[in-house]
Amino acid sequence: MHFIPENLDDYVVSHSENEPELLQELNRETYQKILQPRMLSGQYQGRILSMFSKLVNPKNILEIGTYTGYSALCLAEGMQSNGVLHTIDVNEELVDFQRKYFDKSGYGKQIHQYLGNALEIIPKLDTTFDLVFIDADKENYSNYFNVIIDKLNTGGIIISDNVLWSGKVLETTFKKYDTSTPALIEYNALLKKDKRIETVVLPIRDGLTISRKI
Repeated sequence: MHFIPENLDDYVVSHSENEPELLQELNRETYQKILQPRMLSGQYQGRILSMFSKLVNPKNILEIGTYTGYSALCLAEGMQSNGVLHTIDVNEELVDFQRKYFDKSGYGKQIHQYLGNALEIIPKLDTTFDLVFIDADKENYSNYFNVIIDKLNTGGIIISDNVLWSGKVLETTFKKYDTSTPALIEYNALLKKDKRIETVVLPIRDGLTISRKI
């Protein structure tokens, strides 16, 4: 979703950092071979994730929702030299695809993949995090927040994707099968009210929220 005219959006993208060559390759192969390639973060959002990571300079990163590994590689760009990125996904078919690109990058040994339910995996991770990126099933966003907030270091940030949901968060009635929209409305309200964090919603692509632990 674009919140500004397409020609102005093109200008913004063209005057932002270029997409690294490896990520261009990953982008192309995702669109050629993988279902729902629109789930990919893409060049502009990827450069935003990279910039946030570089500003935070995290030692430990948690990503919920790996997909083909594009966002993980963007986040890894700002990671400390001895840092670790933990990324969780439920799609077994994408594990080898992700690992191929992780190993092609300079971060392969620092990226740990987990396959399964993030709500079960996260409590077992014996570490705390400086940066968390949430981009998975929308119905569990609030649950993810509740399970990670005590593992987030003071000053650490949570980046939440798709929080505007193509503008559907303004709706007051929902189709019976639409469980994502009300879940995101609940999540956005949770972030606003929780006194442990300070939050800013950014109208970037489908909406990015930046929440910093106080």
